[in-house]
Amino acid sequence: MSGAQENVVIRSGDCSVTLLPKLGGKIASIRVGSHELLQAPLHPCAPRTPTMSFAQSDASGWDECLPSVAACTLLTEAGPASIPDHGDLWRIPWQILEATRDSATLRVDGFSLPLQLTRTILLVETPTGWRLQLLYSLANRGACNIPWSWSAHPLFAVERGDRILLPEPVHGLRLEGSAGSRLGSHGDAVRWPLAHLADGSTYDLSIAGCADCGIGDKLFAGPINPADQAQAGRSLSGWAALERSAIGLRLTVRFDPAITPYLGLWLCYGGWPDGPGPRQHCVALEPSTAPTDALSTTGSWSRRLAPGESVNWPMELNIDRVATAQNLRAQNLLAQNKEPQP
Repeated sequence: MSGAQENVVIRSGDCSVTLLPKLGGKIASIRVGSHELLQAPLHPCAPRTPTMSFAQSDASGWDECLPSVAACTLLTEAGPASIPDHGDLWRIPWQILEATRDSATLRVDGFSLPLQLTRTILLVETPTGWRLQLLYSLANRGACNIPWSWSAHPLFAVERGDRILLPEPVHGLRLEGSAGSRLGSHGDAVRWPLAHLADGSTYDLSIAGCADCGIGDKLFAGPINPADQAQAGRSLSGWAALERSAIGLRLTVRFDPAITPYLGLWLCYGGWPDGPGPRQHCVALEPSTAPTDALSTTGSWSRRLAPGESVNWPMELNIDRVATAQNLRAQNLLAQNKEPQP
């Protein structure tokens, strides 16, 4: 632990992960060598309030959205509850339970609903890179049944041309929202990867756009059937990947579709936030318990915890070295018996 904010830094080889317990337990940085993998802060990181919007914050890094992504009001057994934008957890301090060179366990109690989340992170080196293992434990500390939903919110930095990969069974997505309604309206079905735009043209959603494209799309895949992605001896059969060939890395998010059967996709290439100032240039791959941002929207996916009940679920981020775009170009030229040029 170091710094005025008692930041927690865990390391393994050339990879480091920085957490900010006092600023919502945020994973503020995942760095491999000189490469930062997360969206940089749009504004300086600073204390948050219980009601401010996510757009008023630094809007960067990796937060946990619970008990809802979208702001909403719902009626619970204990009375009405008002859930703020992107939930409770990113705006309040977390408690450090344990921190070592390569792991950290933090805990936080929500305020809109009596839910307590404990998150353990372990960073390990692998033959091809690194694995960030996350284990979540959620408990109901109240006296009534409590509704809840969770979504990871890792904002991965991108460059134009980076590629998003989804499993073969995924050919369609559900639209949560789209800047300028370019993909249609809330709830519309959207084809993957070649989407039909509202103006009649097509767009390849699997390729990241430029920083000033004005694109901001939120979509959901799923429910993902564990049987569709079964891998021998592996429970985290759900996955989505971001290939960043320019820096020679592939980022693969893995999750257990038996517990978190949905995947949110936030594709932002200068399309958010609205108004003057810096905008995000990122892709978020978000394992989720629900196919919608609002806890108040209910369905077969809706979850409740009884008093004293708890639930656990895992997630992983695999960071693997791959050939860089420059190396691929050289390999292609050599395959054509051509001399690569500097």
